[in-house]
Amino acid sequence: MLQKLKENVKKLKQETFPIYHALFDSRTPVMAKILAALTVAYLLSPIDLIPDFIPVLGLLDDLIIVPLLINATLELIPKYVLDDIKSRIDSNQKLPTKWYCALPVVLLYGYLLFILFMYAKQWFDY
Repeated sequence: MLQKLKENVKKLKQETFPIYHALFDSRTPVMAKILAALTVAYLLSPIDLIPDFIPVLGLLDDLIIVPLLINATLELIPKYVLDDIKSRIDSNQKLPTKWYCALPVVLLYGYLLFILFMYAKQWFDY
């Protein structure tokens, strides 16, 4: 059972590259692009929805949420677009590692922390 789970995760990881490239393909529908952007941002994000240090729930995040996002995104992208993208990309290709790719995620988390601290300051000032 564990071996089958590992194989499924490996297959899903291979689907992240076509999802990333579908973001920039003009044939991809808008809803698929939005979900693809959320999926890629979540995969690249250093912060999980459920932190990994929480004993069982932290791993469930990676075992449930990530596959659901990837599968939902793949369902919205037309098959002919995915087939074309898969035929064009190299199987050993990696996602970009440029620092500015993480900038939107870092800015979002910075903004959320700023808001949290502003509300916390108001709570403790009373």
